Amino acid sequence: MKEFNKFDLQTEMVPAGDQPKAIQELVDGFKDGKRFQVLMGATGTGKTFTMANVIKEFNKPTLVLTHNKTLAMQLYIELKELFPNNRVEYYVSNFDFYQPEAYIPSRDLYIDKDSRINQDLEMMRLSSLNALTLRSDTIVVASVAAIFATQDPHEYSKIFFEMSVGSQMKKNDLLTFLVKSGYSRNDIELTMGTFTVKGDVIKIAPGYSDKFVYRISMFGDEIESLERIDPIENTVIDKMRYLTIYPAAAYVTDYDKIKVVVSKIEAELVERVKELKEQGKMLEAERLDKRTRYDMETLSEFGVCSGIENYSMYLDFRQPGTTPFSLLDYFGDDFLMMIDESHMMIPQVRGMFNTSKSRKETLVEYGFRLPSALENRPLNFDEFQSKMKQVVFTSATPGDYESELVEKNYVEQIIRPTGLVDPIIEIRPTENQMLDIISEIKKRTDKGQRVLITALTINMSESITSYLQDKNIKTAYLHSELKTIERNQTIADLRKGVYDVIVGVNLLREGLDIPEVSLICILDADKQGFLRNTRSLIQTIGRAARNSEGRVIFYADSTSAAMKEAIEETDRRRNIQEEYNRVHNITPQTIIKKITDVTMSSQIRDRVAEVEKLKSNKKKSEREKLISDLRKEMLTAAKEMDFENAARIRDLIIELEGE
Repeated sequence: MKEFNKFDLQTEMVPAGDQPKAIQELVDGFKDGKRFQVLMGATGTGKTFTMANVIKEFNKPTLVLTHNKTLAMQLYIELKELFPNNRVEYYVSNFDFYQPEAYIPSRDLYIDKDSRINQDLEMMRLSSLNALTLRSDTIVVASVAAIFATQDPHEYSKIFFEMSVGSQMKKNDLLTFLVKSGYSRNDIELTMGTFTVKGDVIKIAPGYSDKFVYRISMFGDEIESLERIDPIENTVIDKMRYLTIYPAAAYVTDYDKIKVVVSKIEAELVERVKELKEQGKMLEAERLDKRTRYDMETLSEFGVCSGIENYSMYLDFRQPGTTPFSLLDYFGDDFLMMIDESHMMIPQVRGMFNTSKSRKETLVEYGFRLPSALENRPLNFDEFQSKMKQVVFTSATPGDYESELVEKNYVEQIIRPTGLVDPIIEIRPTENQMLDIISEIKKRTDKGQRVLITALTINMSESITSYLQDKNIKTAYLHSELKTIERNQTIADLRKGVYDVIVGVNLLREGLDIPEVSLICILDADKQGFLRNTRSLIQTIGRAARNSEGRVIFYADSTSAAMKEAIEETDRRRNIQEEYNRVHNITPQTIIKKITDVTMSSQIRDRVAEVEKLKSNKKKSEREKLISDLRKEMLTAAKEMDFENAARIRDLIIELEGE
């Protein structure tokens, strides 16, 4: 039975600046029956706090979507602190490393699926499903993983086992339930998702936590005691009157259904092999028959097989073309959805379905998978839209999709309680632009400030970097071809003063928080395209909004429509903030942010550089040892709640494993 509890916002902060007005407008909008609303909030205005207040007012299960794991973790931490008495969960891909199954016909190259599941992330995913099944006061912060297929929530909700001290229950019934719920017996080592049996004592390590195990003591068919035990010290954490056992995995297969599933797979296989042979594709037919029959045998024997997700249509007993179940289905028919950085998140959701479909169609065509594998997929955009109930899109620069939904009637949050204003923008000609930039750099470096320069291409960024270095200016470039460790270290070094200038392409927009930067120079500002449209220009301008002396210079020989719109919007926001500062007697102060080593220990960093030079297979052991050390450092960072650093180290591990 689901518990219905209220959201309890715990904080000493009170809404300030534009926040009270934004909260009230959003609440009133939903009460008036609006389905979609857009919170257009400038950088640093406290959009998360506004979202928290709206969640409290509406008191509905809430899904918060954001476009990458690092931002998702930051939101998760903030909301967990604001709602300590409610369930705040984190739902992202459970892989540290994931290489999908694929086939490249032009090279006759088959790439088998390769992945490494992160048990901590898997644990948090299960915790999300459990919370949504049992409690209404649940917030789930999720990445695009939310639209990928998972088990039917109605079937999942049936696989809960409740017991109480003094109740009657046969031990074999409990053990049977555990096996059906995805647990495996292991009397040697108790790890997550396993159980042990010694006489009348059963220990269960839940699949969603490694902090404790359950100990169930029985006397005959009666439950004598229920305890939660520390797995290391083997001491009692607490004694319980009641206990609910949750499934060990997000996808649990009922053994009774396996025979039916296998028979349906075989029927499709026979039909598909016949089609391939009629098309003269004998090799493809033989390949498909051999691979699929091996999966069928494994399913029949163990209830699982490698790539079991490709048979999800049969496991869910769905018809072809029907919408797969996803995290969204666990919220029920009445929930609140908040899409953070919507201008990035919506295009990401749109792209997932077609990307998956294209890859799998090739696998089907060349006999690696049955056509039903296409049914294991993310939601398409129409399906995603159909599951939207009440939605708040948040962004400093709303995208076209959400803008059209609300006809540009935004709820605005422009004022920063800190008093910081948007930077002043100038337009300067391209003639002698480098000499002008050098002059501006000197003004900033004399004050201990930093400069960002954005160019249109990687080659241009490298050329400008070389030119400035020749002028004895401490400069580095930053672009997508640099490895994760190099990008992170470059940003850290800029803040520390190792560099005074960074030249970049597109990585200088969302999420770059460097308060030391007081000047941004945008080259070729009048060029048309994605990197110089209104939305991108406003995002880039925002990188200078954390410094009280923030300035932006557009280098251009004409004023494009995008430039004009970006300048007008920035001026509008600055005027609003300056009036607020005047009324409240606020003097803007540059944000003070602690400078930390945002990558990893110098020892690890030196070893990474060393391994990069080792290209022979003879040094494979060195790389594997490095990956092992990095993984330990990642887990240490995570346990210390330094999730941003942990995410960066994870990205580096992925790169090293990919090589």
